[in-house]
Amino acid sequence: MDFIKENYGDIVIQTVNLTRATLKEAEDFKKVLVSDIEIGTRKLVVDLSECEFIDSTFLGALVVSLKKITALGGDLRLVGFQPAVHSMFELTRMYRVFEAYPTKLEAVESFKFKSSR
Repeated sequence: MDFIKENYGDIVIQTVNLTRATLKEAEDFKKVLVSDIEIGTRKLVVDLSECEFIDSTFLGALVVSLKKITALGGDLRLVGFQPAVHSMFELTRMYRVFEAYPTKLEAVESFKFKSSR
């Protein structure tokens, strides 16, 4: 399974179980996230800790999902950047757009202490 879903109360965690997240997987991933949002998820965490690389199309799927969930009053948080993924977020300045946390627990806890954007 490329994407593993976990629920923590009203928070959904989608773990990207891929070493390389590219164009091939981006469309499926976007469908997974949009499906979660359409069924009412407003607190979403994406765990990228398994990913050694993500490309721009996969990043685009994250951006589309973030826009969709924030338009509905929710938020999407990221977890677990490996060095190359961290570099991609810095190069594209997406670190300014997404809230990122070192662990799933910290991301889940952040919903308790911060209101959605």
